Amino acid sequence: MKIILLEDVKSVGKKGEVVEVNDSYGRNIIIRKKLGIEATKQNLNDLKLQNRHADKLAAENLESAKQLAEDLKDKQVEVAIKSGKDGRTFGSVSTKEIAEAAKKQLGLELDKKKMQLAEPIRSLGFFDVPIKVHPKVLASLKVHVVEG
Repeated sequence: MKIILLEDVKSVGKKGEVVEVNDSYGRNIIIRKKLGIEATKQNLNDLKLQNRHADKLAAENLESAKQLAEDLKDKQVEVAIKSGKDGRTFGSVSTKEIAEAAKKQLGLELDKKKMQLAEPIRSLGFFDVPIKVHPKVLASLKVHVVEG
Protein backbone atom coordinates (compact mmCIF):
# COMPACT_ATOMS: atom_id res chain seq x y z
CA MET A 1 0.00 0.00 0.00
CA LYS A 2 1.33 3.45 -0.90
CA ILE A 3 0.97 6.15 1.74
CA ILE A 4 1.67 9.90 1.73
CA LEU A 5 3.06 10.77 5.15
CA LEU A 6 1.55 13.80 6.89
CA GLU A 7 4.09 13.65 9.74
CA ASP A 8 7.50 12.09 10.34
CA VAL A 9 7.15 8.40 11.22
CA LYS A 10 10.13 6.69 12.78
CA SER A 11 11.68 3.99 10.55
CA VAL A 12 9.14 4.70 7.78
CA GLY A 13 9.84 8.16 6.38
CA LYS A 14 9.60 11.92 6.61
CA LYS A 15 6.65 14.25 6.17
CA GLY A 16 5.60 14.62 2.53
CA GLU A 17 7.21 11.40 1.32
CA VAL A 18 5.36 8.67 -0.55
CA VAL A 19 6.25 5.33 1.02
CA GLU A 20 5.29 1.69 0.50
CA VAL A 21 4.06 -0.06 3.66
CA ASN A 22 2.29 -3.27 4.57
CA ASP A 23 -1.50 -2.99 4.01
CA SER A 24 -2.47 -3.73 7.60
CA TYR A 25 0.18 -1.37 9.04
CA GLY A 26 -0.97 1.37 6.68
CA ARG A 27 -4.68 1.00 7.44
CA ASN A 28 -4.49 0.22 11.17
CA ILE A 29 -1.63 2.44 12.32
CA ILE A 30 -0.72 5.21 9.89
CA ILE A 31 -4.14 6.16 8.51
CA ARG A 32 -6.02 5.58 11.77
CA LYS A 33 -3.58 7.78 13.75
CA LYS A 34 -3.73 10.39 10.96
CA LEU A 35 0.00 10.12 10.32
CA GLY A 36 -0.62 9.67 6.60
CA ILE A 37 -3.20 9.29 3.85
CA GLU A 38 -3.57 6.80 1.02
CA ALA A 39 -1.67 7.77 -2.13
CA THR A 40 -4.53 8.19 -4.60
CA LYS A 41 -4.22 10.25 -7.79
CA GLN A 42 -6.05 13.16 -6.15
CA ASN A 43 -3.82 13.09 -3.04
CA LEU A 44 -0.64 12.80 -5.13
CA ASN A 45 -1.74 15.80 -7.19
CA ASP A 46 -2.44 17.78 -4.01
CA LEU A 47 1.04 16.87 -2.74
CA LYS A 48 2.60 18.14 -5.99
CA LEU A 49 0.72 21.43 -5.68
CA GLN A 50 1.81 21.84 -2.04
CA ASN A 51 5.44 21.18 -2.99
CA ARG A 52 5.28 23.74 -5.82
CA HIS A 53 3.78 26.31 -3.45
CA ALA A 54 6.49 25.62 -0.86
CA ASP A 55 9.21 25.98 -3.52
CA LYS A 56 7.69 29.27 -4.69
CA LEU A 57 7.61 30.62 -1.10
CA ALA A 58 11.22 29.53 -0.55
CA ALA A 59 12.30 31.36 -3.72
CA GLU A 60 10.44 34.52 -2.64
CA ASN A 61 12.07 34.37 0.82
CA LEU A 62 15.49 33.99 -0.78
CA GLU A 63 14.88 37.00 -3.03
CA SER A 64 13.70 39.17 -0.13
CA ALA A 65 16.75 38.11 1.90
CA LYS A 66 19.05 39.08 -1.00
CA GLN A 67 17.29 42.44 -1.24
CA LEU A 68 17.70 43.02 2.51
CA ALA A 69 21.39 42.15 2.24
CA GLU A 70 21.79 44.72 -0.55
CA ASP A 71 19.99 47.36 1.54
CA LEU A 72 22.15 46.64 4.60
CA LYS A 73 25.38 46.92 2.63
CA ASP A 74 25.03 50.73 2.41
CA LYS A 75 23.59 51.29 5.90
CA GLN A 76 25.34 52.20 9.13
CA VAL A 77 24.22 52.35 12.75
CA GLU A 78 25.79 54.29 15.57
CA VAL A 79 26.12 52.78 19.05
CA ALA A 80 27.31 54.79 22.05
CA ILE A 81 29.35 53.22 24.84
CA LYS A 82 31.06 54.66 27.91
CA SER A 83 34.81 54.90 27.61
CA GLY A 84 37.72 56.10 29.67
CA LYS A 85 41.15 57.41 28.82
CA ASP A 86 42.89 56.30 25.62
CA GLY A 87 39.60 55.09 24.10
CA ARG A 88 39.31 52.07 26.41
CA THR A 89 35.69 51.08 26.88
CA PHE A 90 33.81 49.96 29.95
CA GLY A 91 32.19 46.70 28.84
CA SER A 92 31.36 45.76 25.28
CA VAL A 93 28.74 46.30 22.59
CA SER A 94 26.38 43.33 22.35
CA THR A 95 24.23 42.14 19.47
CA LYS A 96 21.17 43.22 21.46
CA GLU A 97 22.39 46.85 21.47
CA ILE A 98 23.15 46.67 17.74
CA ALA A 99 19.65 45.29 17.02
CA GLU A 100 18.04 48.06 19.10
CA ALA A 101 20.12 50.73 17.32
CA ALA A 102 19.12 49.32 13.92
CA LYS A 103 15.46 49.43 14.94
CA LYS A 104 15.70 53.06 16.15
CA GLN A 105 17.93 54.47 13.43
CA LEU A 106 17.00 52.41 10.36
CA GLY A 107 13.56 51.05 11.25
CA LEU A 108 14.71 47.48 10.58
CA GLU A 109 13.84 44.48 12.74
CA LEU A 110 17.07 42.47 12.93
CA ASP A 111 17.32 39.31 15.02
CA LYS A 112 20.16 39.56 17.52
CA LYS A 113 20.65 35.79 17.38
CA LYS A 114 21.44 35.94 13.66
CA MET A 115 24.30 38.40 14.17
CA GLN A 116 27.60 36.59 14.07
CA LEU A 117 30.17 38.49 16.10
CA ALA A 118 33.41 36.55 16.40
CA GLU A 119 34.19 38.42 19.63
CA PRO A 120 32.47 41.25 21.52
CA ILE A 121 33.20 44.81 20.34
CA ARG A 122 35.37 46.38 23.06
CA SER A 123 36.77 49.47 21.35
CA LEU A 124 35.67 52.61 19.54
CA GLY A 125 35.58 52.77 15.76
CA PHE A 126 33.93 51.14 12.74
CA PHE A 127 33.10 47.43 12.61
CA ASP A 128 31.42 45.14 10.08
CA VAL A 129 28.87 42.84 11.70
CA PRO A 130 27.85 39.79 9.62
CA ILE A 131 24.14 38.94 9.81
CA LYS A 132 22.69 35.67 8.55
CA VAL A 133 19.39 36.86 7.05
CA HIS A 134 18.75 33.52 5.28
CA PRO A 135 20.54 30.16 5.37
CA LYS A 136 22.05 31.00 1.95
CA VAL A 137 22.49 34.78 2.38
CA LEU A 138 24.96 36.58 4.65
CA ALA A 139 24.59 40.36 4.98
CA SER A 140 26.97 42.87 6.54
CA LEU A 141 26.04 45.92 8.64
CA LYS A 142 28.48 48.70 9.48
CA VAL A 143 28.48 49.62 13.18
CA HIS A 144 30.09 52.84 14.36
CA VAL A 145 30.95 52.68 18.06
CA VAL A 146 31.26 56.16 19.59
CA GLU A 147 31.95 57.50 23.06
CA GLY A 148 28.71 58.06 24.91
